[in-house]
Amino acid sequence: MAFFQKHNIFLFLILVFSSLPSTIISSGRTEAEALLKWKNNLLSFNNSITSWSVTDLKNHCNWTGIVCHSAETVSEIKLFNSNLNGTLTQFNFTSFPYLTHFNLSWNQLNGPIPLTIGNLSKLVVLDLSFNNFEGIIPSEIGWLTELGYLSFGFNNLSGTIPYQVSNLQKVWHLDLQGNHLETPDWSKFLGMPMLTHLLFLSNELTSKFPDFILHCPNLTLLDLSWNNFTGLIPELLFTNLAKLEYLSLSNNSFQGLLSSNISKLLKLKDLGLGDNQFVGSIPEEIGLLSDLQFIRLFNNSFQGNIPSSIGQLRKLQTLDLQMNDLNSTIPSQLGLCTELTNLRLSINSLTGPLPLSLSNLTKISYLYISDNFLSGEISPYLVTNWTDLEFLLLQNNSFTGKIPPEIGLLTNLRYILLRNNQLSGFIPPEIGVLKELWHLDLSANQLLGPIPPTIWNLTNLISLNLFDNYLNGTIPPQIGNLKLLTAFDLSKNQLNGEIPPTICNLSSLVILNLSNNSFINVIPQCLGNISNKLSVLDLRMNRFHGTVPTIFTKCNNLRNLGLGGNHLEGPVPRSLVNCRQLEVVDLANNNISDTFPHWMDDLPELQVLVLRSNRFGGTINTSMTQLPFLKLRIIDLSRNEFTGPLPTKYFKNFKAMMNVDEHKVGRTYMGEKKYYYRDSVKVVVKGLELQLSRILTIFTTIDLSSNNFQGEIPDFIGMLHSLRLLNLSHNSLAGHIPSSLRNLTRLESLDLSSNQLVGEIPWQLTSLTFLSILNLSQNHLVGPIPHGQQFDTFENNSYSGNQALCGLPLTKKCGDDEPPQPPTLPHQEVDSVFENGFTWKVVVLGYGCGFLFGLVTGCLAFLTEKPTWFVNIIEGKQHETGKGRKKSGQGRARNIIQRTQQVN
Repeated sequence: MAFFQKHNIFLFLILVFSSLPSTIISSGRTEAEALLKWKNNLLSFNNSITSWSVTDLKNHCNWTGIVCHSAETVSEIKLFNSNLNGTLTQFNFTSFPYLTHFNLSWNQLNGPIPLTIGNLSKLVVLDLSFNNFEGIIPSEIGWLTELGYLSFGFNNLSGTIPYQVSNLQKVWHLDLQGNHLETPDWSKFLGMPMLTHLLFLSNELTSKFPDFILHCPNLTLLDLSWNNFTGLIPELLFTNLAKLEYLSLSNNSFQGLLSSNISKLLKLKDLGLGDNQFVGSIPEEIGLLSDLQFIRLFNNSFQGNIPSSIGQLRKLQTLDLQMNDLNSTIPSQLGLCTELTNLRLSINSLTGPLPLSLSNLTKISYLYISDNFLSGEISPYLVTNWTDLEFLLLQNNSFTGKIPPEIGLLTNLRYILLRNNQLSGFIPPEIGVLKELWHLDLSANQLLGPIPPTIWNLTNLISLNLFDNYLNGTIPPQIGNLKLLTAFDLSKNQLNGEIPPTICNLSSLVILNLSNNSFINVIPQCLGNISNKLSVLDLRMNRFHGTVPTIFTKCNNLRNLGLGGNHLEGPVPRSLVNCRQLEVVDLANNNISDTFPHWMDDLPELQVLVLRSNRFGGTINTSMTQLPFLKLRIIDLSRNEFTGPLPTKYFKNFKAMMNVDEHKVGRTYMGEKKYYYRDSVKVVVKGLELQLSRILTIFTTIDLSSNNFQGEIPDFIGMLHSLRLLNLSHNSLAGHIPSSLRNLTRLESLDLSSNQLVGEIPWQLTSLTFLSILNLSQNHLVGPIPHGQQFDTFENNSYSGNQALCGLPLTKKCGDDEPPQPPTLPHQEVDSVFENGFTWKVVVLGYGCGFLFGLVTGCLAFLTEKPTWFVNIIEGKQHETGKGRKKSGQGRARNIIQRTQQVN
């Protein structure tokens, strides 16, 4: 019996082993056929899988990207960066029961991740990162319990993260970054004891800090940045995750204090908490983390001191505390961090000088300390040791003294930004030896003398900004050497002479701003050679003469043309119609003789048109353009010789002045993202010429004053609901003031003076609660002056020269017999009384919380004479008006303050 049993077992084993090769051959053939079927369904691939062939099925283990076990079954598929384009829907996962590694990263695969991927039960590595997969992460992924490495990073996956992911208790690397994943129920997630790397960054995750992470004690890398997590950082993070080396929670909405228990993360090398809502001080205990190499706490609300204990971090390479509320001096202990290569302290409230101990930072490459309140001189001792420095950003501080010539020793410098300080003296010629320099900005200082000739040898310069100084002399022909220059700004200096023709060699130029100097002669015609890339050409406030150059045949990108304040003559060249990107045209204060350039109404992007103080004349003819001036919102045709009726058709098409949603548009300025140039414009209000150095995109104005327009004011003008300033004064307009003006609910200044207007002042205008300036003088208006709202703040000179008006603030009472009024002054004298000293100019920083708020700001900064109305606003003088008494100045100021608070 025993013999037969042994014999049967022997026969069974023979049968099993004799059939094994055929089983292996069958399995291998199935895998090969599955691979070929998938390949044939791909849209494209590179040469890496051309070796996969139906004629070579038996050798599929030798195919590119395929690794087999000794038994010739596929164990690894590695096709990363193989230019695969297609989906996985035709990939038969059930054909690969022994697969342990599946890497298709860095391809162009798309579509969903199939549910059948859960059949790869032996899988250890799964990497589908850097593709275009979309849809959800299948919960079946939780079946792959042998997985140690899982990466779906940088795809287009969406939906919630399935809690089954936490079933993968052997996973040590979990990467879901760079998708559109949403917040799951974190309470269903298990702790993952083997996990060392967790990357959830750059998704759409919200809620508080996920608690399951606190039960992953072996984490060395945790990155939750670029989501919208909220709340506090749990204290358990600092005790339970003691092995952390990399912690990044940046670009979220975490808040509260930064706990001193952070000192328990003794292995931490990289701390990233930037762009959150942390408050309070940076704890001194941070200095106990002796392995720290990178600290990024930017864009929070940290206050107080920069901890001197940071000086103990001798391995520190990057310290980024930008955009906080730090208000201390820079601690001298920072000079002990001799490994620092990147120091960023910009946009705080730091005071005092640069500590001399910073000279010890001999490896520093990036020094960003701009936008603070730092003072003192830039010591030559500091500069001498920063020989590795590439980026020197000290702009917007209060540094004084001279630019040290030793700056010429820093031969690796690429950026020098010293803008808006109080630096004086000459520009050191040693800057001209910095051959690697890309950006040089010394603007808004007190620098003197000519531009050093060595500057013209910096052939790698991309931008050169020296505006708003006291530089003199000429631009030499050597300017043509700077062939890479894209931004060139010498405005607001005392430069003179001609513009050399060699400037036209700057074929990469995007911004050319030479305004507010004393340049002479004609504008070079050769500028047309570089007009293809030029976005800004600003030559205002110089002494150019001749005609407006006809250089605009290739102006594909010209956005801003400023030629105002010169001595230019002749017509406006029609070639400007080629400049389809034009947003701003300023030709004011020249001697241009022409009819209205109606062909400009077809420019699709034009927003600002200023032709003030020229010799334009004739009637403004009806346009042939179907939708003329569709985006125009600032138009100034004042002080010209126009006749005929007001351009009603244009009013009907000023869509940019109708119903602008200010909340949707936001507080943005024209040109603020255009290199170094901000669009600006001058406006005239009540005789006061204001330079708006920034133009809010919600600012709208129409100024047609000082012409000879005739006829009535059209009712349709009341449709321009977003209009801020309207000036039709000093014309020959007749008829009534249209009551439709009540619809201009944003109007702040209305000037209809010196016309032939008749009838009563419409009482409906009292609804204009933003109105701060009103001038109806020198007309033929009759009847009582309306009362209420802003009308109770206007004074006599708003109504003078209208003999038949009565009521406050005038002394003439309505219905009573009054003695004869004194003779009316001639128009010129009345205007002088009304303007009361408004021939001086001020500069305001920009239209902001209401135009008049900006106006008052400018007057405070630059006032040399005190006009009556301004004194009333600032000093709050009381005025007797008949039997009553009102504080008109205080009321107007109060209104301005209220509007400021509403906007802010």
